[in-house]
Amino acid sequence: MSRTLWAAVVPAAGESRRFGRDKTLADAGGRPVLARTLLTLREAGVPLLLVGVGAGAAARVREALAPSGLEDVTLVEGGPTRAGTVARCLQALPPDVTHVLVHDAARPHCSPALVRRVMKAAVAGGAACAALPVVGTVHRADAAPIIAETLDRRVLWEAQTPQAFRRDLLERAHAQAAPGTDDAGMVAALGVAVHLVPGERRNAKLTFAEDLPATPALPLRIGYGHDVHRLVPGRPLVLGGVTIAHSLGLDGHSDADVLAHAVCDAVLGAAGLGDIGRHFPPGEARWKGADSLDLLRRCTALARAAGWRPAQADCLVLAERPRLALHAAAMRQNLAAALGISPQAVNVKAGTNEGMDALGREEGIAATAVAMLLPVAP
Repeated sequence: MSRTLWAAVVPAAGESRRFGRDKTLADAGGRPVLARTLLTLREAGVPLLLVGVGAGAAARVREALAPSGLEDVTLVEGGPTRAGTVARCLQALPPDVTHVLVHDAARPHCSPALVRRVMKAAVAGGAACAALPVVGTVHRADAAPIIAETLDRRVLWEAQTPQAFRRDLLERAHAQAAPGTDDAGMVAALGVAVHLVPGERRNAKLTFAEDLPATPALPLRIGYGHDVHRLVPGRPLVLGGVTIAHSLGLDGHSDADVLAHAVCDAVLGAAGLGDIGRHFPPGEARWKGADSLDLLRRCTALARAAGWRPAQADCLVLAERPRLALHAAAMRQNLAAALGISPQAVNVKAGTNEGMDALGREEGIAATAVAMLLPVAP
């Protein structure tokens, strides 16, 4: 039996004229619409995601998707029409892909279960389309416009996406059928049976700005961060952006500022954006020796892009030596500046492990932090 390998094509190169701005990058509860759509496809088990984007938009889209862990999505420059964009994405598919799912970028509320049902129907029958039976009365009008005919709604279905196809059928449709706004219709025009899979009311396409419901934000978010680094000779000791005279320093890929790292993780955690290692991998050369206060500024920017701003941070550094009380004020100033808040909203405490375990033996220094984030004002 031949192996089935899926890819999803998501056309997102349109101009969104009726929406008034790029609807695919509009905020939908802390994430861009496009990110929510792609995460649904990933949750449904689609291994390869291709997005058709407008000319010159790749960098902007890549930046918008990064906080959602979608760095591996393939971006393809789209064509002047939806059909042209899908065709270009088909050309970019690896040769071993056997089945293709096409889904509108502006349908972020589709469930993973619906995606899987459409995929299953396409494997069984070659082509499938999510659709809803028409429930309202539909009139066909003449140019006036005046009712020319009342259609029998019992045989009418409203097409949705996802739509799924055997790859060769979809490629043949784009090569032979007249271009259209619906891939299922193009495949059906070849005489291929396209099976209708009952869709979902919530799976509506965003067309106008008012179609995007306002998502009530929690009044605040709380995040927790923790980090620990070994003490080694020959390294400077940097804590909270302050270089402190000591015989040992912290080992790490960056400047190993354990306090700043803990605050980074607290901010990212409160914003639902993973951890510092996801955004600044320790194996990447560009972060070697990095200033951790700069990393904290970047984390703050990521949180703001997701709709959240730092409001307060409370931190604890655990170190047997050196004594840190004299440096706490400077640490507060540095952390507050990186977070974009008042020093009065940042607290830095110092403690010891009373000689117990590795920290007590002065083998390392640890830090914990709690950050409170508030919604960014509209």
